[in-house]
Amino acid sequence: MTLKAAPRGIEAAASERARDSTAADRGAQGDDASARAPGAAGAEQPAALDAILGANPFVAPSLRYVVSLLGAVGQRFLARPGELASRLGRLGIELGEIAAGVSSLEPAPEDRRFADAAFTGNPFYRRLMQTYLAWRTAVYDLVKADGSAAAGDWKTAEQLQFAAKLLAEALAPTNVLIGNPAALKRAFDTAGLSLARGLRNFVGDLLENGGMPAQVDKRPFVVGKTLAVSRGAVVRRSPLFELIQYQPLTEKVLGRPLVIIPPQINKFYIMDLAPGRSFVEYAVGRGIQVFVVSWKNPGRAQSECGLDEYVDACKEATAAACAITGNSQCNVLGICAGGITTAILLGHLAALGDERVNAATLLVAMLDTKLPSMTGMFATKELVASAVERSRRQGVLSAAEMGRLFAWLRPNDLVWNYWVNNYLMGERPAAFDILYWNNDSTNLPARLHAGFMRLFTDNPLQRAGAWRVLGTPIDLREVKCDLYVAGGQTDHICAWRAAYHGARMFGGKVEFVLNSSGHVQTLVCPPGNPKARYFTNARLPDDPDAWLHEAAAHSGSWWDHWLAWIGPRSGELREAPGKLGGNGFAPLEPAPGRYVHERG
Repeated sequence: MTLKAAPRGIEAAASERARDSTAADRGAQGDDASARAPGAAGAEQPAALDAILGANPFVAPSLRYVVSLLGAVGQRFLARPGELASRLGRLGIELGEIAAGVSSLEPAPEDRRFADAAFTGNPFYRRLMQTYLAWRTAVYDLVKADGSAAAGDWKTAEQLQFAAKLLAEALAPTNVLIGNPAALKRAFDTAGLSLARGLRNFVGDLLENGGMPAQVDKRPFVVGKTLAVSRGAVVRRSPLFELIQYQPLTEKVLGRPLVIIPPQINKFYIMDLAPGRSFVEYAVGRGIQVFVVSWKNPGRAQSECGLDEYVDACKEATAAACAITGNSQCNVLGICAGGITTAILLGHLAALGDERVNAATLLVAMLDTKLPSMTGMFATKELVASAVERSRRQGVLSAAEMGRLFAWLRPNDLVWNYWVNNYLMGERPAAFDILYWNNDSTNLPARLHAGFMRLFTDNPLQRAGAWRVLGTPIDLREVKCDLYVAGGQTDHICAWRAAYHGARMFGGKVEFVLNSSGHVQTLVCPPGNPKARYFTNARLPDDPDAWLHEAAAHSGSWWDHWLAWIGPRSGELREAPGKLGGNGFAPLEPAPGRYVHERG
């Protein structure tokens, strides 16, 4: 592919944007069609893909705390006997209608647990389903009537709702064989073989997956062979990171390199999945010189590495990319927790008067933590202190432990869905590259975890000088470079309004773009998906909802929009380098390098 194709791609991305539409025509439409690995076995699982927590370095509740929450739910019910009696009365009427066969209760359209025809055609199973739906709704109604949210205590309200959901989803009839007609049919049709396979899967998960149902069939995936296959080389290695330079695919390249800074809690190859779904491949194929930071999976030896050390590592990476490409400036792209680190890096460089970063991109990064979020509901002083102390004792925040705990935040999608599939149906989970990546997470050094916790609870980036890194005060208003900030409309990790408020914290010219899907689907959004959609608005009013009301909706991938933005900020065209490295940096080994293979 010659670079003649690359500028045309940039121009096409601009010219092919869909025409503006009115707010009335807009609606959140996910782009889950892009979430399945090409050739992967099994059907798509968009609910699970939207539920995964991806790069989240924050706090998870302990089992003891969850048990205490369940007790608190019961106490709240008993503390309001009038409301309890009224709701139980309505529940009694509903149960009477169910017994008489005249109830109209139906599951939500997206609730796939009751898709089997027996739940509509068989009187027993229909009544079983409706009874479950009735008492579950009653519990949810009582929790919502608690009053904590109205009193401004959104964290308590969210925690109580979480506890109620945890209990209700665990008691769904479809989680047991007798209450799941599809599983019973499978057992009958296979003469019990499905149950034998389910037992095998259960024992395997007990021994190899910490007792949690496996979410993905890992067998088809090998990092460096089926994932993270873009050609390149490690050109710098330090105790904290490897810097990968990718092989140009065009005869000419744009002068300024792009340095991608991924989250510290997940592997970098979310940006380099299979061919056709790789952001790295997309950018390199359009003449951009791409470098990616691959973080080391830390152990106890790295326990004292904090934000100072990680920001310094980013400085090293950008300096190396500039030296290798012979350019005094680079562009940077930070993702989620890596986006938080990137923002602090920009503030640090601004304090030093260092102009090495020409333009920056921040993807699904939460810089303003005051708004409610699913993961933020547990960021109380007590839980934060407990989490920080636990990681301090261990030396790291364990990726495996955190993954198990966070799965219970979305129990139906990330636990019981696989419980039924793996054990009752006797099936293996499907092979999805994103779910494989999500299960290939990394530890977090104790000191870095504590730093993220302070950022999350104190929200210091909102205040000039309230945070210091490498001896300099951080004031994001002093960051004057152009920024491209992207959020996900259904993102439950970094709420898009929080991402929007973060965009307004900088002093430079900012382009905010809102993708129509969730956290991870916003990152993996290759062109060609007919469901992909994003919103743009040149104005940045105080109110994010006002921004969305005025925004134009576009069909297609935000990647093309970003390409049109980054192209003019990437310097002049030049001949592509004949080899990787240079100016004192020699290739050490082929991409994806050594650190990406380290397990927690």
